[in-house]
Amino acid sequence: MSEVTIEYCGQYYPVQDGKPFTIGREGDLAIDDNPYLHRHFLTISKHSGLWWLNNVGSRLTATIADRTGGLQAWLSPESSLPLVLNRVGVVFTAGPTTYELSIHVAQPAFRQDYLEYDACGETTIGPVLLTSAQRALVVVLAEPMLRREGTGLSSIPTSAAAAARLGWGITKFNRKLDNVCDKLDKAGVAGLRGGPGKLATNRRARLVEHAVSSHLVTRADLAILDSEVPDED
Repeated sequence: MSEVTIEYCGQYYPVQDGKPFTIGREGDLAIDDNPYLHRHFLTISKHSGLWWLNNVGSRLTATIADRTGGLQAWLSPESSLPLVLNRVGVVFTAGPTTYELSIHVAQPAFRQDYLEYDACGETTIGPVLLTSAQRALVVVLAEPMLRREGTGLSSIPTSAAAAARLGWGITKFNRKLDNVCDKLDKAGVAGLRGGPGKLATNRRARLVEHAVSSHLVTRADLAILDSEVPDED
């Protein structure tokens, strides 16, 4: 059995010690021919007794989280992260498509104690509180990922499509999207701002990656889309 195994779209890929395992448009795990995806984006390699996940791309980032969402990291280009837990999820977006895979470590360096689940079988992570309308906005953007079970790929709705799903005008949707991103940015969530006072152009993708990985929204929240969203204006 390999020390490290990658799960993607129901397939398992063993990582061999001695050479980097490459993930991207090409490599040991050729994910997709998506032109927005780096030819070589992520690598997994072993150094000094630890396995590392490395971002060798120049533009894309990846969100790394444990199964409970209690631990989350944002892996920017030219950054590395030690794989010290027995399983982590990796989520990243290239163009209109969001990808999700998981990395399994047979003998992790750290033992993981899971958070207790509430009566609905979900966990509440972090101090960020969303209004009903803000939660509905996050859920409608994350709907494709929340409805898909297991690792794989999905598409994030455009702002126009998400606004129509909620019965909002595009101006209202963009204003509330700005408010949610600003709230999360102030809470310390990276990647939602492109610079001082400026929200990142890819904030929808980063918002979805964070919300799903941290369990800010879960499959149980999909019920929101079947009810009337309160107008908080």
